[in-house]
Amino acid sequence: MSRVSSRREFLTQSAALAGVGIASSLVPSQFATARAAEKKGKAVKEDSIRIVDTHQHLWDIKLLKLPWLKGDAVQAINRSFVMSDYLKATKGLNVAKTVYMEVNVDPSHQPREADYVIDLCGRDDNPMEAAVIGGYPHAESFKDYITKYAKNKYVRGVRTVLHDPDRPAKLCLEPRFVENAQLLGKLGLSFDLCMRPDEILDGARLAEKCPGTRFVVDHCGNMSVTSTDKKLRNKWKAGMKAAAAQENTVCKISGIVVTAEKGSWKSADLAPNINFCLETFGEDRCYFGGDWPVCTLKATYSQWVDALKTIVADRSAKFRQKLFYDNAVKFYGLS
Repeated sequence: MSRVSSRREFLTQSAALAGVGIASSLVPSQFATARAAEKKGKAVKEDSIRIVDTHQHLWDIKLLKLPWLKGDAVQAINRSFVMSDYLKATKGLNVAKTVYMEVNVDPSHQPREADYVIDLCGRDDNPMEAAVIGGYPHAESFKDYITKYAKNKYVRGVRTVLHDPDRPAKLCLEPRFVENAQLLGKLGLSFDLCMRPDEILDGARLAEKCPGTRFVVDHCGNMSVTSTDKKLRNKWKAGMKAAAAQENTVCKISGIVVTAEKGSWKSADLAPNINFCLETFGEDRCYFGGDWPVCTLKATYSQWVDALKTIVADRSAKFRQKLFYDNAVKFYGLS
């Protein structure tokens, strides 16, 4: 049986995520008021638990080149998605803060992407407070590139999509990659592991080689909820357990709905993978990610949030607070 080797291949030749875009119609008072209240130590009254979205994608195709958007399976999102679109998609869901996630732009556009999201982070008219920017630790130019951006107070980490067709297995274990991943820790930055489900063990080995760097396993390790490949699932589980054994590694509960059956999926379909991750990493080392607009290939933002809330409904209020808010605030050092 052929395996789904990556989320991008599952979508059909794509994957990455996140982008850039400056909205023209934002809601300035809402976020300025909330931030001011938090600085004063006052709680902002809301009807339900607040959310930190640690995987916010934005992209403006007039500004950035995203090669993966050419894939047939992602044509529904082959357009610009900017902040005003995000605010509409998340309206009423109590998304209080966001962390931008790079969108696998053309390498030549990585500085442009970083500069635009840094600008967004500095504004009071949107919830973005930090950013994980794109970068290639396997590139000779990486050290100079990341040293520049590490000085910016909004930059919290780096991601390389490791499941692209031109990025072979074990790329993250090559000497230069390991050396630069260690550098990230020295600079106070994290690294997101977005890789094939049967290669998570490589990510765990990288984390072991870089004890001073914090790592994030994206999208529950990219294991499809529809896969019946037992061998692949066992490799994923082993890799996730190995990653969880590294104290410097956490798990992002995100991206999983994209692997579900379009139009017929239920929260119960996502539950086994999500619950495995929650139990494996524990309540202090997991947090929520929206993965919008990629999630819209199978679900609206609201449907994804509702599904996750349903899955964790029987867990304690403290657990849910950590999953949706507290753990992310702590990990990224948000206000």
